[in-house]
Amino acid sequence: MWDCVNMSAIASRPDGAPSVGATILIVEDEPAIATAIAQRLTAEGWRTEVARDGLSGVEAASRLRPSAVVLDVMLPGIDGLEVCRRIQAERPVPILMLTARDDETDMLIGLGVGADDYMTKPFSMRELVARLKALLRRVDRAAQASAAPSNEAEPPMTIGDVVIDQAQRRVHRAGKEIHLTPTEFELLVMLASSPKTVQTRERLLAEVWDWADASGTRTVDSHIKALRRKLGADLIRTVHGVGYAFEPPVAP
Repeated sequence: MWDCVNMSAIASRPDGAPSVGATILIVEDEPAIATAIAQRLTAEGWRTEVARDGLSGVEAASRLRPSAVVLDVMLPGIDGLEVCRRIQAERPVPILMLTARDDETDMLIGLGVGADDYMTKPFSMRELVARLKALLRRVDRAAQASAAPSNEAEPPMTIGDVVIDQAQRRVHRAGKEIHLTPTEFELLVMLASSPKTVQTRERLLAEVWDWADASGTRTVDSHIKALRRKLGADLIRTVHGVGYAFEPPVAP
């Protein structure tokens, strides 16, 4: 059920929400859902704008340069996947995709074209806000890391033929650069920082997404699949019923 909030309730947040005043673009063709999201996000202290179709969403993203985008997959005109591709091609921005279908293939495609997270409808507004706060916190952390003096930056992490440069947020395997979304990068760093150590889904969700509710663990699973597709299936071991571990690649 959509928990609507009065749009006039704009105030500073006592919980220390990140990026108060951030601009969130909502690309959603269902008026009731779009209005409910806009009302809740406005109450969180964020500026919002709504686009009702895919082409309008691409135009609005170019014009507004939003802090994050809430993007429905099923849209008139061009669908959300194509909207995501076009937005990310012009300027990287955190994108939270909404889908009416709990289809893992759709989710993986969304992650593959540049989405950072996804939620299936119907969803709670509380969880939507939590996911967006997590995305914005990661953007803030990345900006702080890139602004740090070079002598304070962490040296690249080299594990076998995998090189993870946290200062430049770049990943190479066997000399080839692998393009990861911000969320995929954070997840890889978390796993690779403790090779062979099993990380539970709940811990990964809390550390990478800043989301403590275990109901989101399928999000972790889908991002792991996206990482395996890009980096190779040999790097991440599944421990059934527990979580995942980074396995250093075997030298040829």
